[in-house]
Amino acid sequence: MAEPSQAPAEASNHDARPLKKVERGFETVLFNSRWLMAPFYFGLVICLAVLLYKFGLELIHFITHASAAKEADIILGALSLIDLSLTGNLILIVVFSGYENFVSRIDPGGHPDWPEWMTKVDFSGLKQKLLASIVAISAIQVLKAFMALDTSLNTEKLMWLAGVHLVFVVSTLLMALSDRWGGGGH
Repeated sequence: MAEPSQAPAEASNHDARPLKKVERGFETVLFNSRWLMAPFYFGLVICLAVLLYKFGLELIHFITHASAAKEADIILGALSLIDLSLTGNLILIVVFSGYENFVSRIDPGGHPDWPEWMTKVDFSGLKQKLLASIVAISAIQVLKAFMALDTSLNTEKLMWLAGVHLVFVVSTLLMALSDRWGGGGH
């Protein structure tokens, strides 16, 4: 009598094998779809090259006009270069952290000069670095607008810039507190 009870178990086990293969195949496709993000990160590297080109143009303009520029113009030029640098840093953070977190691990072996953060930023750390960079870029935009007040007094624009910057600052603080309270912080 033991044999009839084994037959239905074997039949249901046999019926589950094709479903298991379909499930495994589906999971493989889902897992490998992470590689679709690699071209996005490569595109951001190209964006970084375009940003470098713009930085070079700004630097040449800054240097060639420095002798005739007022102090405020020099400060504004320096802030523009800093703004471009921070944007480049933001792109690098997204490229390295995104690739490491969502596509594949980066092997730092044999590269002692690589920054330590490059292979150690988790999603929570990525959010914090992104938001901190955005706050810094926003602060520079507000400072640039403030420095240009004597040439073009547009208080409405300055108020909007300051308001948006304040929203970024508050959002960053709330995100940091949320991560800390939720155990996602470092």
